[in-house]
Amino acid sequence: MNIASKADAIGLGERARRAARVAGEFADAVDREGRFPREGMEAVAAERLMGIQVPAVHGGEGATISEVAEVCAILGQACAATAMTYAMHQIQVASIAGFSGGSAWHAGFLKRLCDEQLLIASATSEAGIGGNLRNSVCAIETIGDTVRLEKDATVISYGANADAILVTSRAHADAAPSDQVSTLFLKDQYTLEHTRDWDTLGMRGTCSDGYVFRGEAPKEQVLPAPFAEIAAESMLAVSHLLWGALWYGIAADAVARAQGFVRAAAKRSPGTTPPGALRLAEASSLLQQVKGNVVAGLRQFEAAKGDADRLSAMSFAVAMNNVKVGVSQTILTIINHCLLINGIMGYKNGTPFSLGRHLRDAHSAQLMISNDRILGNTSTMLLVHKQDTSLIG
Repeated sequence: MNIASKADAIGLGERARRAARVAGEFADAVDREGRFPREGMEAVAAERLMGIQVPAVHGGEGATISEVAEVCAILGQACAATAMTYAMHQIQVASIAGFSGGSAWHAGFLKRLCDEQLLIASATSEAGIGGNLRNSVCAIETIGDTVRLEKDATVISYGANADAILVTSRAHADAAPSDQVSTLFLKDQYTLEHTRDWDTLGMRGTCSDGYVFRGEAPKEQVLPAPFAEIAAESMLAVSHLLWGALWYGIAADAVARAQGFVRAAAKRSPGTTPPGALRLAEASSLLQQVKGNVVAGLRQFEAAKGDADRLSAMSFAVAMNNVKVGVSQTILTIINHCLLINGIMGYKNGTPFSLGRHLRDAHSAQLMISNDRILGNTSTMLLVHKQDTSLIG
């Protein structure tokens, strides 16, 4: 039996937990040094988790979005930087696998991704667009069978460590800012000129520096589907769901640490209820709400998958937006509860109950596609669309 088939014979959850154990050993160092979570991502690749979402016909395992989200949640309980890197990679995989339109080149790339466990980054952010990924300043240039692109990308997460980058741009020099395409460039087809450092409060290990991207590749590497279609039917929903899953993982680990603290206090004083016990119960209730929010979103996405009308519907967009906003806000409340439970032992670094990294990483959640921008979009949709009140969707 070869290595790949051995990995396939073991459940995704167990493989993810093994990778998470490695990632967790280095999580504090990754955060402290602001470096790429190399050990965690190497463990993920060793467990052959990079291509699980790819259809079996292209060498993957055809994992569902819920299965991918479970891996993100498991990794999130160990190292948020590893989990975020993995989630962002899977967002790009979903775009390529779902919108390559039978392209032989992209099919071949997906096979190579699975064989070599490649890491894909994305370049959607750009100077001059104010964080609106549905607009581009740069435009792809087609010369015969070749395309060229230069983009001032304010952020390319783990760009220096990626094996390929999926880059959005205008479809041509005369295209409107919203007339966009995505092009997959391989590592030997582009250069990155470093322009901005990533020295942040949290999520330090994603190494989301800014670069001027310059690439040249065969034009067959441009995804045939318009980026508007990819964003509406896959990218935004998958982003919110996978991010929500890993944010849930961060909060779940915080609750586990708080539970450990309360249990230790109970052992020291048998027969008495520790001071933090009631607050722990509140945190547990909130964590269940987050889980329910993410699970409901995953089920709605899977029920709509393959149906362009449902995926493009306002009701679906509102639901996915609500997952992102709800989870990103609630995890901060949960982790703050846990910090109050653990007290100074949670505030200090280097203890079994430390929560500083969790809290700092969680603060990124409201900023990754700003909640204000999302709420603004949702409010506009709700002006013309009735709120869905069904429990069974």
